[in-house]
Order: sequence, then C-alpha cells, then structure tokens
Amino acid sequence: MKRPLLDVIFASEKRKNVLFLLQEGPQEMESLLKSLDTTRHSLLPQVRILEEHHLVDHSQDSYELTITGKLMIDRMNPLVGTIDLFDTDVDYWGSHDFGFIPPPLLNWLHEIIPCEVVSNTSPTEVYNPNKNVVEKAKHSKLQNSVTTFLFPNFASILADFNKNGVKMCLIVSEELLSKIKNEMEEVKNLLNNGLNEVFLYPKEMNFASFGTNDFCFMMRTLTKKGDYDLKYLMACNTSAIKWGNELFEYYLKDSIPINKV
Repeated sequence: MKRPLLDVIFASEKRKNVLFLLQEGPQEMESLLKSLDTTRHSLLPQVRILEEHHLVDHSQDSYELTITGKLMIDRMNPLVGTIDLFDTDVDYWGSHDFGFIPPPLLNWLHEIIPCEVVSNTSPTEVYNPNKNVVEKAKHSKLQNSVTTFLFPNFASILADFNKNGVKMCLIVSEELLSKIKNEMEEVKNLLNNGLNEVFLYPKEMNFASFGTNDFCFMMRTLTKKGDYDLKYLMACNTSAIKWGNELFEYYLKDSIPINKV
C-alpha cells in the first residue's frame, strides 16, 4: 500500500527539497546532489519514492515534476512559506494581533520572508527607530508610513529626508494628527513644506506602525491584549517591500488627505 502523500512530501527533508528544486525545471542528478550536498546513494531511494507516487519522472539522468507534482508544489509554497515565517519566532507570532491585515494580504504574509523579529533593543535605543533602516531611508525616493506615534527624534529624521529629497507619505491616527497640530510645531512645519503628503486614517488602528522605503519594510504590532511591544518585524527584500506597499495602499484608500497640517 502506498504512503499518504503528506507523508511522502513532509516526512523527508530530502524529498521535500527535491520537489522545490524541480519546481525551477528539469535537473540532472548531479545538480540535485550538489544543491542538497548529499550522495547519490542517500538521495536515490528518496527520489524513487517520489516517482512511485507519481510526483517525479525521470529520463536517463534528468528529473522533472509530473503534472501531479507541479500541482502539489504550487499549493505547498504558501504553506511551507507560512511555516518558515512562524518559525522565525513562534512566540511573537502567537502573542501578537495581526487582525488589522486584510485577509487577501494575510494569506500572503509569508511573502515578507526572509524577515527578522527584532527584540534585542538596548535601553538607550528604545525611543529611537532602527538606525540602519533610517540611513537606508535617507537614500530612498519615498518613505511610506502608517503610524499612531512618532519617535522623539522624528523632526530631525524628517529634516534629513527633506534635505535629501525623500518624499514622506504619512498616514496618521486622529490622536496623532491632533498632537502634531497642537504640540509639534517643528514637525508640522516640515510636513507642510510641499514635499510631503499627510493623510488621516479615520478608523481604528489596532497596530503601532508599519512602513516601507526603497530598501526595507518594518511593522510594529500590538499584543493580543492591546499592549505596545518593543519587538518589531523587519525585512529588507523586494517581496517584503511589495507586500508592505500593498498594505499601505489598503489603508491609503480609506484615508483623508490633509492639505495643511
């Protein structure tokens, strides 16, 4: 009796990795051995199991996915990606609220990997944004941010952005907009210089902040109890930036332009 396909695919790292490698197209056995850093003696039995279950075909020494194999691997990608994402810090993912992300984007949250849950913030850096991300943002064309708060040194950062020609598109909560208008004169003047755009998000914002520039995506979520947490997500790759920009567009469509703060 044949094994269940779930066992065939997931009970062996070698079999799973062979399927992912063949997703890129037919490969010679030597290429598979090199990619997996293994021996022919070790890999052949696993490949034969894939063939017996009609997931892989071979001709001479070249291997490729069958139609069944292609269908399986196409559906495996989101699952394996999501598992890999949660493995970055399962306690973080399990204890924080991601309900503010719309379902279509939540289904593709794994697109942000490789990512990092940053939790080793030193006491002296608690009230400052990530220095590396800020430096990268200074060389970006655009900074998109959705936030419920501003760091104490935001005026200095924004001044550097303006000096370097970095456009800031800022979506804020009602409470933060009121604070900027009434208590943050320098920030208000910088935002009103014609280079930046400010929007009010009139609905509830059940997160701290998220943003993208040309190089990185960052997101600060609340715990499931609604508490602010010093931990945050950071990903500096193309797919994460694309995903973050789509999340920004989702919030932008319901936001109100503020012509003058």
